[in-house]
Amino acid sequence: MKIITLCTVLYCFTTNIYANNVNQLHFDEALLTIQKQWTEANYVKTKKAQKNEFTELQQQSSKLTIEFPKHAEAWIWRGIIQSSFAGVKGGLGALSLVDDAKSSFETALSLDETALQGSAHTSLGILYLKVPGWPISFGDEDKSEQHLKAAVKMNPEGIDINYFLAEFYFEQDKYEKAKEHLLIAQAAPQRVNRENADKFRQQEVSDLLNQVNNSLVKK
Repeated sequence: MKIITLCTVLYCFTTNIYANNVNQLHFDEALLTIQKQWTEANYVKTKKAQKNEFTELQQQSSKLTIEFPKHAEAWIWRGIIQSSFAGVKGGLGALSLVDDAKSSFETALSLDETALQGSAHTSLGILYLKVPGWPISFGDEDKSEQHLKAAVKMNPEGIDINYFLAEFYFEQDKYEKAKEHLLIAQAAPQRVNRENADKFRQQEVSDLLNQVNNSLVKK
């Protein structure tokens, strides 16, 4: 009887491990698909096509957070898609999207602030920088800097965080600091399965570095 009970326990244990592994594999594949589609929508598609693409991506990312509500990575990408879509829409019509994006990033932070090497801090930091301040929206340079600095501590060599931190300093006319982070971004190691995203980001890094260098010459 004890042997049968032990076998039953072991069977349940191994079955649970298998199920968890299958679920994680499904999540990883779904997240990678969203990441690749976002890169295409954000950098390649025309503005007209972007609206349809981001509408579809919103649905996919929302579905992922429903299926995996405890995965911070799902909430991070939901927020990234919402904030990117807000940038495409522009104007007052984008405000509800940035509010939703902020909520998604805050949910991710509450689950695991280190997920995707602090990407919730990175994304929330740039959101605070880009949106208008009170009374229109929640823009706040102090909070932006707070989140961006938290992210760079978690991922000091990351391409995204160093690019966005450079953008923060550039908007404050702190060109030397901006250049410092852009050079780190240029030397950032390429991310697995994010080759296209890195290619486009490196172009943004080069463009901003040119602006920074021109500003330093004029200084």
